[in-house]
Amino acid sequence: MTNVLVTGGAGYIGSHACKALKAAGYTPVTYDNLVTGWKDAVKFGPFEEGALSDRARLDEVFAKYEPVAVMHFAALSQVGEAMAEPGRYWRNNVEGSLTLIEAACAAGCLNFVFSSTCATYGEHDNVVLDESTPQEPLNAYGASKRAVENILRDFEAAYGLKSVIFRYFNVAGADPEGEVGEHHRPETHLIPVMLEAIDGTRPALTIHGTDYDTPDGTCIRDYVHVMDLVDAHVLGLKWLKDGKDSRVFNLGTGDGFSVREVIDASRSVTNREVPHSEGPRRAGDATKLVSGSTRAAAELGWTPGRSTMPQMIADAWRWHQNGHYEG
Repeated sequence: MTNVLVTGGAGYIGSHACKALKAAGYTPVTYDNLVTGWKDAVKFGPFEEGALSDRARLDEVFAKYEPVAVMHFAALSQVGEAMAEPGRYWRNNVEGSLTLIEAACAAGCLNFVFSSTCATYGEHDNVVLDESTPQEPLNAYGASKRAVENILRDFEAAYGLKSVIFRYFNVAGADPEGEVGEHHRPETHLIPVMLEAIDGTRPALTIHGTDYDTPDGTCIRDYVHVMDLVDAHVLGLKWLKDGKDSRVFNLGTGDGFSVREVIDASRSVTNREVPHSEGPRRAGDATKLVSGSTRAAAELGWTPGRSTMPQMIADAWRWHQNGHYEG
């Protein structure tokens, strides 16, 4: 079998990527330190515990499995935390990625799929982002991801490392077959937080601002179904395996969903009221943050077919009711 090293493979997106890789005929080798990941989520291939900063451990794993590619998800990703503790983000996301990239090149593994973020663009309100939008990140999370993109470019010039970079906003939903799902502790993402509010396991949601210049007055954000997202990553791997050049792809619906649309879809899917209140706008919140994916559609043949709000919530709700990890 053909091995692919998946960093962060015990996390939310990484575990779904492992499932997609296995379905595509690869053996995903999860490399994770389990700080935010779950050993229970590693179901589709071998597990190797280790930190991105541990070069000797990385060298050992590369030698043992001889992967044909790296799929790199492992990162700290909370914007609020990144504002409060930027050093952790630079050290973990940038130094860790640099160590990983050096280890990959030393092992002759020159295909690299990187999960980046639309946070590298900063705030371009009411614009449908594309790959040429200027990158002006507002915090250490976006800045650290942009720095890794720059490292990849430099290592291509020096060592011939080829990369596919994906930038996207919010990810939602879960594996429709219920083998893996989203399990953060504490949970901060809107949809699982809303499902917890419906269940009564957390207080009512607050809608921050109802007077935005949008059809229903609430902010609009872009979401992609996690299964659509990881399908794109597998297509990115195929792109590299086909000998094509390094490329950046944005992934999004191009339209986005308002906070009220998310609440309405939750109500209709779960058949329960969503406890919520209305509050003033939060400082710094943009009206509309969305990304297109014209290039990914044209060049990778990618379509976000599951990325409707009812589908994302239905899959998340099924996982919320039936799935969890113990450790």
